[in-house]
Amino acid sequence: MLHYIMSKIGRKVIVVPEGVEVVITGAHVAVKGAKGSLEWTVPAGVSVKMEGNEITTSITNDEHKNLWGLSRTLINNMIIGVKEGYEKKLLIIGVGFGAQVSGNQVVFSLGYAHKVNFPIPQGIEVKAEQDPKGNTVLTISGYNKELVGEVAAKMRLLRKPEPYKGKGIRYFDEFVKLKAGKSAKK
Repeated sequence: MLHYIMSKIGRKVIVVPEGVEVVITGAHVAVKGAKGSLEWTVPAGVSVKMEGNEITTSITNDEHKNLWGLSRTLINNMIIGVKEGYEKKLLIIGVGFGAQVSGNQVVFSLGYAHKVNFPIPQGIEVKAEQDPKGNTVLTISGYNKELVGEVAAKMRLLRKPEPYKGKGIRYFDEFVKLKAGKSAKK
């Protein structure tokens, strides 16, 4: 019994923009652009074809339908990354909390007895600046979407926002719902 398989994301065609070079050899996809180059191996059961400047993905059988849309999205993210790049912003809130970029590491002051050094991986660029309220804003940018997100998440884990005053490291667009503290006895 053959089912009609259709992935809304997987069936979309990826148009390769000017300035981006894509080479597909078997199950290996290599993307090169102005920001850098990325490589990825397509999982078994998914096939990728390039005709002109259009890339299409398809699956060989029903068992691999969960990889169809994923494969298409990962290839598209690689193309966008080498063309435009990705960025995440972190906001550091708290009295005495902050961060500075020195060389290939970020030095955090997060209320601990010591400063925390965070090494910046290759392919990632970090900028630290102050917002009008005096809080530190870290901008993490790079051409690999997965690596940018991973670095931002690891930095956030150094001091997650606490629920009473909201001090800590949070994503720029993250909303932290504050809890009410203990009320004094009367």
